[in-house]
Amino acid sequence: MFTRRGVLLASFAAGVSMPNSDAIAKASQSSTPVNFDVPAGACDCHTHIHGDPAKFPYFSGRVYTPEPASPEEMSALHKALHIERVVIVTPSVYGTDNSATLFGMKARGPTARGVAVIDDKTPEADLDAMNQAGIRGIRLNLATGGVNDPAVGRPRFQAAVERVKARGWHVQLFTSLAMISAIRDLVAASPVPVVFDHFGGAQAELGVAQPGFSDLAELVKSGKAYVKISGAYRASKLAPDYPDVVPLAQALIAANSDRVVWGTDWPHPNSVTPPGRQPTEVTPLYQIDDGRLLNQLPVWAPDAAIRKKILADNPARLYGF
Repeated sequence: MFTRRGVLLASFAAGVSMPNSDAIAKASQSSTPVNFDVPAGACDCHTHIHGDPAKFPYFSGRVYTPEPASPEEMSALHKALHIERVVIVTPSVYGTDNSATLFGMKARGPTARGVAVIDDKTPEADLDAMNQAGIRGIRLNLATGGVNDPAVGRPRFQAAVERVKARGWHVQLFTSLAMISAIRDLVAASPVPVVFDHFGGAQAELGVAQPGFSDLAELVKSGKAYVKISGAYRASKLAPDYPDVVPLAQALIAANSDRVVWGTDWPHPNSVTPPGRQPTEVTPLYQIDDGRLLNQLPVWAPDAAIRKKILADNPARLYGF
């Protein structure tokens, strides 16, 4: 049976633009009601926008191609979750083109902030304009691109810090625990905040004793780094509640609840192109029930005051709401 989304994706994969494609596509929406009181000013600190590819073309060197995901769909999700604020992060598929992120931020208005991806060719004038639009940090992706060598990661991190330190921005890293261990001295000495995505790349099945997790926890404890307890489905195979993530989340919160933020990772892109397919072929988004995932937060943080820090107070400080 043909669906409107199926027709859209077939056309998208063929490189054919369709009118109003953002309105047609359907990224995942919550099917479970939130079962606790979400504090005012709550923020989803990790989302992406995948715009109409005719308007926002993907980077030719990308390693996967996601389905579309629009600002309207994201707003519908956040309404269901009682989330007022959002941080939109430029995904690797756009390279250093932040247009789709800025488009999503503009659609959301003053309740949105953003994290951009830049390189050494990005002019200062562009950074000035992005700052005015609400960009508050830059992202180094050392995971999707397969950067595992500290000899590469260390200078990239140092260069990122130099680019943002005069602006009061932060450096966000999507990386592994091994890389965090390799750069922990640089993070500890950083003049700007450092934010680690998705539990710092920890794997839930390996528990809190896995190599590198103590380095992550120590950086959080010292106040030198923030960590996003986001994308639990990336850390765990035990869907839908990911019980083996609980010890990781609780350990990071116990280390320093002032340096923990939460995010959905909506629209849940699958960054691994299946075997036998090309990176330019569309890989479907994961279908994640974000309401059920948000309901894990009281399991990770039973204290409502701690949840308020994680959902509202810490994001307000970090992103300048």
